[in-house]
Amino acid sequence: MSASRPAAVIVLAAGEGTRMKSRTSKVLHELGGRSMVGHVLAAAGELEPDRLVVVVGHRREQVVAHLAEHAPAAEPVVQERRGGTGHAVRVALEQTGALSGTVIVTNGDHPLLTGEVLAELVRTHETEGNAATVLTTPMPDPTGYGRVLRDADGAVTAIVEQKDATDEQRAVREINVGMYAFDGALLDGALKRLTTDNAGGEEYLTDVVGILRGDGHRVGAFRTDDWVGTQGVNDRVQLAQARRQLNDRILERLMRAGVTIVDPASTWIDVGVTAEPDATVLPNTQLHGATHLGEGATVGPNCTLTDTRVGADATVVNAVCVGAEIGDEVSVGPFAYLRPGARLARGAKAGTYVELKNAEVGEKAKVPHLSYVGDAEIGAGANIGAGTIFANYDGVNKHRTEVGPAAFVGSNSVLVAPVRVGDGAYTAAGSTVTQDVPPGAIGVARGRQRNIEGWVGRKRAGTPSATAAGAARAERDGDGT
Repeated sequence: MSASRPAAVIVLAAGEGTRMKSRTSKVLHELGGRSMVGHVLAAAGELEPDRLVVVVGHRREQVVAHLAEHAPAAEPVVQERRGGTGHAVRVALEQTGALSGTVIVTNGDHPLLTGEVLAELVRTHETEGNAATVLTTPMPDPTGYGRVLRDADGAVTAIVEQKDATDEQRAVREINVGMYAFDGALLDGALKRLTTDNAGGEEYLTDVVGILRGDGHRVGAFRTDDWVGTQGVNDRVQLAQARRQLNDRILERLMRAGVTIVDPASTWIDVGVTAEPDATVLPNTQLHGATHLGEGATVGPNCTLTDTRVGADATVVNAVCVGAEIGDEVSVGPFAYLRPGARLARGAKAGTYVELKNAEVGEKAKVPHLSYVGDAEIGAGANIGAGTIFANYDGVNKHRTEVGPAAFVGSNSVLVAPVRVGDGAYTAAGSTVTQDVPPGAIGVARGRQRNIEGWVGRKRAGTPSATAAGAARAERDGDGT
């Protein structure tokens, strides 16, 4: 039986998260290129619920803005005061109105939660005809968690908190994760019967389970053995642990899809990264955002790529690339910096200590070393000599430079935009080019060399330079044998 579409998924994201010690809402802390609540919403989205509701409270303006940008289908609901988990769900239902069907309640700080687990929760809930179904997991050390007690038929009879449990109950390793599937109509009625007659003075969602059971309804459980994937994040230590666990999951998925990752321990890849078979990632490499590696591409070591596409059989070594497009069979690095708008066509090269910004490098064109290329178009087969600067900024505006196909720019040239070096044209080494160079011409823009004899002896007398010059002069004139 496949799980049906839930009437709603309600994500609880109103807590303060004081243990994070942060000016950022806890659920907005990132791992794997996505916020914690973003991971939860992605998992929930796999169920295709009719409504996706996020209860916000502490630092609500941050969370609401984040949802508007990254999850516009989510409906934020404000919990004005901290009234407990039951109160939060009641506030959500007051906005959505009565819900007919399955309602999932989950937490915004469980970034390792998967859509598969949620789907199994829904499937179990509907197959067993439960009024409520609790997500549970066996913990190696269940200390501090609420224990799930069952009867002989496997139905849940109670959830007992650690402080209230007997020694026998504390020996139970199956714990309540804090996520549930409810019958929407029954949930609405039970929430209205919650009280604050407890030590915290709050309305607890766990009490709904007891109310439904007391009314004679069946309460079941779906047990997942992946206890790691059910864990929440409450502080920076747990965030780091979750980040590593998520990264391991991503790397395993890529490797099983045919990608070689030489050193998983030093490789970090975001959830949005894709790669084709036979791509290779070398040690100490980070791939972020929507980066894509083509078939046979090799990236690393020591690379950081963000929102960058790498073509088939391309090589990127010791480089930082942001928003770049690297074509098939392109060579980048080592020690290159590709900024947004850098685009290299098939077989092109951006070599050692080269920086590209908003620049197109044509097929088999080369920028081999020690150059800055900004706001430019370089034609196919052109060669940019070492130390060349594309001077694109006049202090107020940016201007564009064009270098035609098969052109040759001499070493240590400065091309002052706007300017064009024509097809097949040359510039002499050391030139500062401020006017267009016609096709097939050579542009020479440098002062004539003038040698002043004896200057060192007169102006730098007594220095090692003067001594060396004097010795050379004496040898030349035949005075020192």
